Amino acid sequence: MILAPSCKKIKERGLFGKKGKTLDMLKAQQDSIRVADSLKKVEIRIRAIEEARLDSILQAEQEKAAYQARNKFNIIVGSFVTPEFAQAWAEEYRKQGYDTKVIRMPDSKFELVVAESYDRLSKAMQRLSQFQDTVDIDSWLYISK
Repeated sequence: MILAPSCKKIKERGLFGKKGKTLDMLKAQQDSIRVADSLKKVEIRIRAIEEARLDSILQAEQEKAAYQARNKFNIIVGSFVTPEFAQAWAEEYRKQGYDTKVIRMPDSKFELVVAESYDRLSKAMQRLSQFQDTVDIDSWLYISK
């Protein structure tokens, strides 16, 4: 014959008594550790994505500064207050085969559409004269600081 506690005690303490409660507590603790680890992994992944984004922004700014330092003399074919109009005008010249860029004029609200850029003033002036004769008479030369 097996001696067993009364049904009332089994209902109160469970089949394994105090050991059952500690087992439940251990399972809950392990679950919370798993959740914390998952959150940490997600946080690390988000941090890596953010660092990559910031690195790409920094690289783009450095490339832009290098381009402006290298190509100081720009043939401008349009200047616009509205960036969308500047992009549309740049697209028109891209269709004609020019490698256009849109630059913002410092201390101004104007966006300039650059058809060609040069590192020497003499070459830029020569090309501007040809450009005004053949492509756009209203084009002008902008010298970046």
